Amino acid sequence: MDKPALKDAMRLFAEFGNIKSRSMFGGFGLFCEDTMFALVVNNTLHLRAGKENEALLKQQGLTPYVYKKRGFPVVTKYFAIPSAWWDDPERLLAEAKNALDVAIQDRSMKSAATPSRLKDLPNLRLATERMLKKAGIDSPETLQKHGAVGAYKALRSAHETQLSLELLWSLEGAITGKHWSVVPPQRRQELLQHLEK
Repeated sequence: MDKPALKDAMRLFAEFGNIKSRSMFGGFGLFCEDTMFALVVNNTLHLRAGKENEALLKQQGLTPYVYKKRGFPVVTKYFAIPSAWWDDPERLLAEAKNALDVAIQDRSMKSAATPSRLKDLPNLRLATERMLKKAGIDSPETLQKHGAVGAYKALRSAHETQLSLELLWSLEGAITGKHWSVVPPQRRQELLQHLEK
């Protein structure tokens, strides 16, 4: 399937740094280093909004992307850009740079405010929180002390079911404050080596 918007966006935004794409929300998230700032769904580019630029984007008639999660609509912070913006690369770059700045700022604010519950960490849900509590890990601080490998081993001991490696990446992401899909391959390899010890 051809994805011109994804290819064009990656090429255009390359001046921001190392741009990567990952499967997200039924489309592809665009990351600069480890920060997601744009989304391409159905060949439409969406830019990240925050307190600084959301009102401005809405005034221009832009709407946020909505996807379904377990049958319920979830409104994202990613706004679809008008196709006319592609004809003005300078404007598109400026808007994308704003989106990147907003995403970086949001991320640093999130990491400064440490959540009190496990389910509030990246990648973790209520079910994961319950599993971790059963394994004796009841807070973000305890998870931090155990580390991803220690927590994964504790989960393996406490639960009879087979655990996926995605859970290991999710725990690492929860500790480091990022989505599990952007845990670098080198770090994944290190985690696997520690797991086998």
